[in-house]
Amino acid sequence: MSQRDYYEILGIGRGADAAALKSAYRRLAKQYHPDANAGDAGSEAKFKEISEAYAILSDPEKRARYDQFGRAAFEGGGGPGGGYHDFSDIFNEVFGDAFGDLFNRQGGGGGARAGVPRGSDLRFDLEIQLEDALGGVERQVRVRSAAACKPCKGSGAAEGSAPQTCPTCAGAGQVRSNQGLFRVVRTCPGCGGRGSIIRNPCAHCSGRGLVQAERQLAVKIPAGVEDGARIRLSGEGDGAPYGGQPGDLYIFLSIKPHEIFEREGSELFCRAPVPMTTAALGGEIDIPTLGGGRSRVTIPAGAQSGRRFRVKHAGMTTLRGRERGDLHVEIQVETPINLSAKQRKLLEEFAQLCGEEAHPQSQGFFATVKRFFEAGGESPAH
Repeated sequence: MSQRDYYEILGIGRGADAAALKSAYRRLAKQYHPDANAGDAGSEAKFKEISEAYAILSDPEKRARYDQFGRAAFEGGGGPGGGYHDFSDIFNEVFGDAFGDLFNRQGGGGGARAGVPRGSDLRFDLEIQLEDALGGVERQVRVRSAAACKPCKGSGAAEGSAPQTCPTCAGAGQVRSNQGLFRVVRTCPGCGGRGSIIRNPCAHCSGRGLVQAERQLAVKIPAGVEDGARIRLSGEGDGAPYGGQPGDLYIFLSIKPHEIFEREGSELFCRAPVPMTTAALGGEIDIPTLGGGRSRVTIPAGAQSGRRFRVKHAGMTTLRGRERGDLHVEIQVETPINLSAKQRKLLEEFAQLCGEEAHPQSQGFFATVKRFFEAGGESPAH
C-alpha cells in the first residue's frame, strides 16, 4: 500500500469532521471504483488506497492512534484495515444499496423500482395560432400510448392468478456475488429484475401487463408561450409493465406563421401600405392589432417608406407576465397604378411644380452620383 498521508490521499484537512470525510470518500470511490474503470490497474490501486485511508480515519480510535503515531501505530497489528477482510465491505457500508445503482442501473429514471423499467417518454407535436399564444388556450389532444391492461390490472397474470415471488432473488430483483475484492450486484436472471415471475400469463396482453390505447388529454398552453416551447405532462407517457413508473408526455409547440404580424419575443412587427397622398400630406391609418382590436396611427406629412411607428402595449404577452410588448408598424408608401388620363395629367402638372426641395433624398442621392462620375468612378474622399 501507499505510504502517503491518509488525509492527503482523501484531500481533506486534519480537522475534517465525519461528514466531510465520508463526502470525500464517496466522491473518490465512485471515480476510481474498478467497475467504473474496467481493466485499469491504476484505478484499482487508487481505490484500495483511498479505502484504506477511510477505514482508518472513519474509526475514532484508529484515527486518534494515527494522528499520534502515524502508520507506525498499525505495524504488526494485522494491517491498517483492522477487521475488514477486503475494501468492498467499506464501500458497501458507505453506499449501501446504491452500489448496484452506481454501476449496474437497469431501466429508466429515478423513482423506478429496481429492475422494473420506467415507461417511455412520448412526444406530441402541436401547432397553434399566434392568437393562441397571446392569451393562452386549452387544447384537446389524442395520444396513443401503452396503458395498463384492464383484465389483469397491469399485473400480467391471468385472472384468478397472481405473479409469484422469484425463487432466485426472493423478490429483490437483484442477486449479489463476491468477485475478488468486490461485492457485485446484478439484475436477477430469473425474473429480469422484476422480483416476480408469471406462471399463468394474461391472454389479453400476453403477460406484458400493457396494451396500446388512445386517450384524450387537455393541454393548457400558457399566454406568452414561444415557438419551440416544450410542455411536460408528468406521468402521461407510456405506462410501465408490472406497476412501474409511467413515462412523461412532452408537447412540442410550433406557432403557425401569421399573415400580418411577425414576432420577436414580446414585440410584434408589421408592414402597412400608405397611399402616396397620405404620406405627402399627412393623415391617419387604422392598424389591426392581434386579438381582433384596432389602433389608429398618425402619419406626419412627408413620411417616407421604412419609417416606423410604435403602438404601445399592442404586442405579445410575456410568459408569466402581465404586460404586453409593443407593436411596431413600418409604413410602405404606395405608388398609384392604373391612372386615368386626368389623374396622369394632374401628376404631370404636380411634377412640374415640384422643385428639388420637395425631394431632399433624391437631391442628395443624385448629387453623390454626380461626384462619383466626376471622380472617375471612385468614391469621392470624405
